[in-house]
Amino acid sequence: MACAVLTGCTAQASKAAPDPDELIKAATQRLTDACLARQGLVPPRAGRGRPPGTDDRKVDAALFGTGPAELSLPLPTGHVVRAHTDGCLAAAQQRLYGDQPGWFRVSVIVNNLGPEAAHTHRDLTEVRARHRTEIARWERLRAHALAEATAVLKTPPPKGNPPA
Repeated sequence: MACAVLTGCTAQASKAAPDPDELIKAATQRLTDACLARQGLVPPRAGRGRPPGTDDRKVDAALFGTGPAELSLPLPTGHVVRAHTDGCLAAAQQRLYGDQPGWFRVSVIVNNLGPEAAHTHRDLTEVRARHRTEIARWERLRAHALAEATAVLKTPPPKGNPPA
């Protein structure tokens, strides 16, 4: 009996919750794949060759957007990060985060706290304290994305040919 109880506990413990980053990544891929398919384009995949006649520039433009980047954020290091608000990736981010421009801004800041600390010769704890508002917003938007990603992944992917 004790063995059965222990086995049950072990089985419960081994069923770890899915990694939130992986869930969001999978949902982003599903959304961008569907967006590209609706345009009659084949999504790029590492390790898989492109079908003959695939125009990489057309796929890249559909995925990442075109023209001058609409979003831009200068960093304390002097670098400027830019992104598009059009394209399949931007549409997926809008769906998941609910605010693609807001997500762009806070994710760039949060992802560059270490370089900012090094560049300004400040302790990372001090830099994090200076950006607590952005970190809190990042956490809220990420929680929203996780909920949306879960919903996206529970919905079966579309079947059949994309509309003409």
